This record gives sequence, structure tokens and C-alpha cells, in this order.
Amino acid sequence: MTHKPKLGIQGPVVAWQDPWAGEASDLVMRTGTGSVCPSQDPKPDAGAFVTGMQELGADFYVHHVLPGADLAEVVRDVTAAGMDICLGNEYGNINGPWVEGTNRYDIADKDVIQAAASGRCIGLLYDEPEHLQINAGQYRKDGWYPHWADTDGLDAANSRSKVEQAVRTQAEHVQQLAERAGGTGTSVPLISEQVFPTMFHTHARAGMDVCPKIMKESFQSLQLSTALGAAKQYGRALWICADLWGPDTGPWFTRFPGFPGHSPQEFESALKLGYFMGPSHLFVENIDVLLEHGPKGFAKTEFGEVWQQFVRKFIPEHRLTWSHAEAAPHIAVIHSDDANYGQNERLFGNRLRNAQDIERSQSVFHIWHLLSRGTIPAHGSCMHIPGYDFPRHQLKREVPLDRFPLKQGFTGAEGRRVHPLFYPVNNVLAFDEHVTAEQLGQPKLIVVGGSTLSPAAFANIVKKAEEGAVVVIADWLLPADGPERFKESGKAGFGKWIVTGDFLGSEAREAVEPFLGEKRVWTQRFGSTEVRMYPQDEEGFALDFDIVQE
Repeated sequence: MTHKPKLGIQGPVVAWQDPWAGEASDLVMRTGTGSVCPSQDPKPDAGAFVTGMQELGADFYVHHVLPGADLAEVVRDVTAAGMDICLGNEYGNINGPWVEGTNRYDIADKDVIQAAASGRCIGLLYDEPEHLQINAGQYRKDGWYPHWADTDGLDAANSRSKVEQAVRTQAEHVQQLAERAGGTGTSVPLISEQVFPTMFHTHARAGMDVCPKIMKESFQSLQLSTALGAAKQYGRALWICADLWGPDTGPWFTRFPGFPGHSPQEFESALKLGYFMGPSHLFVENIDVLLEHGPKGFAKTEFGEVWQQFVRKFIPEHRLTWSHAEAAPHIAVIHSDDANYGQNERLFGNRLRNAQDIERSQSVFHIWHLLSRGTIPAHGSCMHIPGYDFPRHQLKREVPLDRFPLKQGFTGAEGRRVHPLFYPVNNVLAFDEHVTAEQLGQPKLIVVGGSTLSPAAFANIVKKAEEGAVVVIADWLLPADGPERFKESGKAGFGKWIVTGDFLGSEAREAVEPFLGEKRVWTQRFGSTEVRMYPQDEEGFALDFDIVQE
């Protein structure tokens, strides 16, 4: 049996006006840059735009809804062409109107019902909800209104619970709308599209499908291992967004500072990487890097050529015999979802610092530093942390917007780039503190950190150790009333039990070293198939792949 992800394309943000909204789309901020960006190309008509997506091989269109705009024509034109549609909330998040007491835009009930009635609405995409829960002042400036729920004064555990309940309430509401439109069994899932590798598990536990952004400013193996673990643990679909926004500059077609912030070669490798993870859906953000529009119609950029080659040649020549649901860890990371990506404050949007929660949440960074042989930093889980200076900032300072697009790009910063794809880890999946023994599978190594751990998960970890796994667990996670023999390091049945207060200390390092795999290989296992990834160049800005079947 073979598996083929559905392929999608997200609409334009700076190149041309929305084909249906027209001039209204130039009156709002369509990016998170804090300013209205004038369109660069003439607007195509809707028919030409849909045809352009079809010629690129798109199965579905990701349409960010312009608040107040009529969706009827969008849904009609896209579905009449035999394509599915996914509705996104980014424009409303940036501009409002917001749900009372939040910084979140929910697509209007009538629009959800209308789209669901077409039979081809495959989901509602929530843009960076983890970012907007943690950093509630990103767009809305008239107060502190986190995306899902106000958590001020709560500890991490209660914050997590409150956010989870708010997400679940919205997911259930949308499901009721979908069934009203199409009858029992009709589903329009909520999808959590994330730049930070935190809150995947909270969103999945509450009913959302998960969608990691790759490229962007992510450490790819950490991002994907976390999203894969959340999808597996909670039985959710895995969407992957190949996000062309990013930190770098170079001699490639450039629409805007950081757009694209990755080279065509990195884009090609990222598409292959995303595909080999066996997702249910894979889409690119955004179409205006793939195409230019002029008096003679659409023309592909070098990025469009990469996408078309991927769709027309690479996929047919590399049929998948696995899906993301078959992911199986050699190393299992278990940690509570603490909403810390390295900012070390505002856990789940709580502005009141809880020093203990923050300190314990940092153990997750130490674990990934250890498992990646030191290539992922020990003080954060993405590049929005101290130590990274993005070349796109120089481009923004030195080139005025009226000079874009740049056909030959920008090679400032002496050609320096900061965003490689390669960070070696050995078949890792990340689970949260509620993981069951069955969901864990048969890992050889289990590393347990974060701020809290459920009694049930502790019992499951003990069971895996007694069956032969090596467990490295933070000392603050041991239950006070637990067995004395598990309060210090030693043998545990057929396995080993290592208690540590420091994942970067010598005892933890020695325990995990035998399980780290080859130094220049990143592996991810799906059933009997192992995907092996290697750096093409010294720093790993592009990847080579081997598929190994048992």
C-alpha cells in the first residue's frame, strides 16, 4: 500500500491582491510585519489564479479569510475546479476583529457552515496559536489578551489545563457547525500551525490536528520529532507547512525581507523532508514566492520550478509505503508541555513569573542539546533566542520596499546564513506527561524532563525500565510517595534507572551516549522503514536522503 499526502498552496500576501477581495486586501496587514505592504504585481482574475494553482499540482488551497469579505465566490471557484479548501485566520489575528477577551479571530459561523456545505472544506487553519498565546501583545495592542485563555497568576499545570479547555470548546463548536452543514459525520478539523515547538501536545489533546512549520526559524529535527509525537499520542492528522518566510538572504528571487528567507536548495530539501515524514497534508507558504504575475499571466520563479519538479518528478519516483502514524521511537522524550521555547517567561501567556516552573521547563532544552550531540543550543528550542542575528534585518534596513521584488536577491552579511536544516538525532519522538505504555512503543532510551509528570506516566516509565529500557529522569519528577528504589540511580529489572538533577551532567551524558547514533546522520523510523538524512554540505543547508527497509 502507498500513502500520498494531499498537496496545497497558501494564497499571496505581498505580490498581488487577493483575486476575490481585490483592493480591500491592500487596506489591511496581510503579514505579521506591522505594516500594510503594497502589492507588487497586477491582480489576476480568480479563474487564472485557480488555474495557476492547478498547474502547480495543488490538491487544496489555503485561503486566509479577509474579515467581512464574502466567501461564497471563493468556495464556489475553488471547489468547482475540483480542489479542496482550507480556511485560515491569520488576517483576522493581525487586524481584528477579535473574539472578546482574546487576540484570536475565529472565522464566522456562517462562513464555516457555507464552506462545510460544499463538502470540500478540509479544515480551519489557526495561524501560530502557540505564539499568540505566549506573546499576546504581538498584534493586539490595547491590552493583554492571550489567544485562548487568560492565565495570569496560574502555574504551568493549571495554565495548560485552562488553555486546553478553551481549545476543546472551540473545536467542539466548529464540529457542531460542520454537522449542521453536512450531517452527522461531517468534519472540519481545527489545525494548529506552529512556528514554536511547544503546545503541540496541548492543542492535540484538546482536539486539533498538528501542523509544524518547517524551515522558518526552526531546528528541524526538534520541531518534527515533537509534532510527530503529539500526532501519534493523540491520534491526530499531521499537516506540514513548508514556510518560505525565514531569517536568511541570498542571491535568489526575493519579495520582501525574509520572504523567502531560504535558498531554492533548502526549499527543495525541506519539501523532501516534509514528504518523507508521511504527513496527511503538505503545503507551501506562500504562492507569491513560486509565481510572478504580469500582463502575460503567471511565470514560475526558481522556487516555482523547485515545487513543480517536486510534484511532477520526485513524488512519482518516491512512493511512500508509510505514514506519520507509524512513527516509532528509538529514543522517547517525555516532558510536560510548558510553553517555553527559550523566552523563559510568560508560560502559556502568564505574565507573573513562576521561577520553579521556568527553571524546570528549561530541562527540555538541555535534553535536546544532549540528544543532538550539542548542535541544538541548550537555552532554547528555536532561533528566537539570544545568539541569533538574522541577515534579513540588514536587508530590511538597507533596501526600501519600493525596490522589491529583487530578481537577484540580496547578498549582504557577506553571504552569511544562519538557518541549516540538519540537526542529528536518532529516531526521537517527544510525548507529553500523559503518555501511555502502548503509545511509547519499545524505545531503548527514555528521557524525562519538564515541570510535571502524571502518576500514570511515571508508572508506565517504570514498566518500560523493568522491560529493559534505560531511563534518565529528572529528580524533581519523582513522586514523594514512590518506591524508594526509584529515588536513586541503579538497576531496574532488565533496564537502568538514572536519576539526575542536570541533564548536561556527566551521569546523564554517559547514559545516553550509546543511543545517539552516527554523528552525521538524522534518522526517523516509521514501522519497518527508516528515513536517514545527511547534510549535503558542511553545515547542512541541504539534505541527502536514504530510505532503509528492514
